[in-house]
Amino acid sequence: MKKTPISIALIMFCLLLLPMIASAQNNSGTTTNESTGPRRFWQASVPGGNYIVALDRISSISKHDYILNGNLRVTEVVIDTNGNSLARFYYIIPVTEDSGSKIGAGLTTRGKELLDKVGERTGANANTAVAKQYPNTTHAKTVEFRISNEGNLNKLFSSATNAWIKGIGRKFSIRNE
Repeated sequence: MKKTPISIALIMFCLLLLPMIASAQNNSGTTTNESTGPRRFWQASVPGGNYIVALDRISSISKHDYILNGNLRVTEVVIDTNGNSLARFYYIIPVTEDSGSKIGAGLTTRGKELLDKVGERTGANANTAVAKQYPNTTHAKTVEFRISNEGNLNKLFSSATNAWIKGIGRKFSIRNE
């Protein structure tokens, strides 16, 4: 099969931009739930894994935004503990989706459509897979979870903060429908 400049451009687009676009998908098919948990613990059950921490071992909880590599806006919740590890829960979106650019929005929309088709074929969920580039984003003693919806990340932050401040165990979950 002869490769045309258009097919080469499409391959380059897929290899370079689709990982960023995958992170931009807003999974509206999720629900959150919060309930009373074991007295001294905060638990999170999210697509991609589970996390549990003793409330008296939490040393700080933070939420912040930053731009990564000039292309991605990351909103991150970090739970630091007195132990050996910290947990990061993050939502990531291409800057083009925030900018209001019609060209960027068109590329993002088309990329989402392509990723949905790939996900249907492979069973992979690009919305919740943690994105790492070794060694730049690999951190020793860090547990990472990717959240596909910024609203759900905000709910997670509120749940953890309230449990820690009030000293009341909570179970927080995000489920795909």
